[in-house]
Amino acid sequence: MKTIPFDAIGFDLDGTLLDTFRDLGAAVNHALVLGGFEAVSVETSKDLIGGGAKIMLARAVEAQGGLPEAEFKRLYKAMLGFYEANNAVHTAPYPGVREGLRELAAAGVRMAVVTNKFEAFARSVLAQLDLIDAFETVIGGDSMGKGPDGQFLAKPHPAPVLAAREALGGGRFVFLGDSTYDVRAAKAAGVPVIAAAYGYCDRPPHDLGADGVIDSFTDLIPTLKTFVPST
Repeated sequence: MKTIPFDAIGFDLDGTLLDTFRDLGAAVNHALVLGGFEAVSVETSKDLIGGGAKIMLARAVEAQGGLPEAEFKRLYKAMLGFYEANNAVHTAPYPGVREGLRELAAAGVRMAVVTNKFEAFARSVLAQLDLIDAFETVIGGDSMGKGPDGQFLAKPHPAPVLAAREALGGGRFVFLGDSTYDVRAAKAAGVPVIAAAYGYCDRPPHDLGADGVIDSFTDLIPTLKTFVPST
C-alpha cells in the first residue's frame, strides 16, 4: 500500500535541498571586489538568493550605487567563473536530505530539481555531493530557453515546474521550495506547494502563500503523508 499520496515531487535547490549561501556569497564578493565595491557579509547573501545569480549580484551592486550595463556584465561573467570553480566548497545538503530522498525513492516517488541556478551548475553541485542520481531530471534557470521578452523562462514562470511534472510522468505532483519564486511558479502551474521555512525565505514562511510549511526537511515525508492542499 502506498503511504505517500504523491507520484512525484519537484524540489528547489538553494535553501531547500542544499545550504549554498556561503559559496554563493563568496562568488558575489569576488565580483564586488573586482568591480571596486565593498565585500558584503556572506550571511547577507541569504537575503539575495532566489531569483538566480544575476539578480543576486544585481541587488548587491545596486545597494552600493549600481553600474553601467557593460561593466555589470563583466562582473557577472567573473562571478559565474568563480562560482563554477568553487561551487561545492562549503555547500552541503540540509540535515535529513539524503535519508529523505532515499525514503521517497523507496516509496516509488519520482523526483526532479527545479532551480533558477544554471542547469550545468546545479548538476555539478549535485554530482559533487553524490546526490545527482536521486533525480530523474534537473531543470535550471536556463533549461527552458528564453521567452519573447528575451528573458529565461525561469521561476516564477510556471514552465520549468510544468516541464518537471511532465518529465516525471504527470500524476499527483507536489513542489517544495523556500521563496516567492517557488510558490508563484507552482501556483501558476496549478500544483500544490510546500514552503521550506528553514531555507532562505524572502518573506516570512507563512506569508509565502504556500499550501503548507515545514520547519525542517525531516518534516517533509510526515507532512506529505497527511497533506491536503488548501483551496
